[in-house]
Amino acid sequence: MVLMDSLKTRSMAQAALTWVSKTGAFVATPSTIRNFISKDQTSQFPAESGRYHLYLSYACPWASRCLAYLKLKGLEKAIGYTVVKPIFERTKETDEHFGWVFPASSTEEVGADPDHLNGAKSVRELYELGSSNYSGRYSVPVLWDKKLKTIVNNESSEIIRMFNTEFNEIAENADLDLYPSHLRAVIDEVNEWVFDAINYGVYKCGFAIKQGPYDEAVVTLYDALDKCEDILSKQRYICGNEFTEADIRLFVTLIRCRKLDVDVVLGIERGDDNAVNSWASLLYNGIEH
Repeated sequence: MVLMDSLKTRSMAQAALTWVSKTGAFVATPSTIRNFISKDQTSQFPAESGRYHLYLSYACPWASRCLAYLKLKGLEKAIGYTVVKPIFERTKETDEHFGWVFPASSTEEVGADPDHLNGAKSVRELYELGSSNYSGRYSVPVLWDKKLKTIVNNESSEIIRMFNTEFNEIAENADLDLYPSHLRAVIDEVNEWVFDAINYGVYKCGFAIKQGPYDEAVVTLYDALDKCEDILSKQRYICGNEFTEADIRLFVTLIRCRKLDVDVVLGIERGDDNAVNSWASLLYNGIEH
């Protein structure tokens, strides 16, 4: 199909032109703040109740996987969180940067919160508050250390691992292990292809500005969705009969692309009667762990 074009999608893309290469393809940039919270109380960032705060966007699947972990592990009393507005806005009046911003009041945007902790107007301000020489993207999630007033980590795959194991002394659901040792090889293998073809695949489709990269990304994405369909037609979860990290990492992307990325950006309807939708409904409606 031909690339879809609208004023809204083009405006959104303009705010993220640095995400696209000269070939017209989406380019992922690795997260750069990679400190680790440890259950070892002598470490620089020990797991402590009330010390850390999560900043996220409901629109961002990467950040939402962290919130899913926080709630599943029962860490709401130990780690607070703040939700930004769902659409990029101008972060400063003095330049043209667009990014995640906080509402001015609790009534301005449903589901979003002002930054009562640091008083920041944007996620960009958080990065500038945490480091005077940061030069990367102002992305979410942001895991903030209230004691040291700095960003601990902005890589979702590492934040969820910390939530899974390092806070078990204070987690209400400490027995829930979403990365069990007997399934780690399978989880790692699934994560690898889901990450490239689906988690990033929807971005490769949505942000492509040339037909070739777009067509290639669409084929890769739908091959991966077909692979998911085949797997989930034979077993309850993506890695077998146990609910794991891999299910969360897949779910947070697919639940968002059902009507936004797949149906609107890609312009293709897959239908509702399939194993992937049954699996997604199971997770959405709640499961017994």
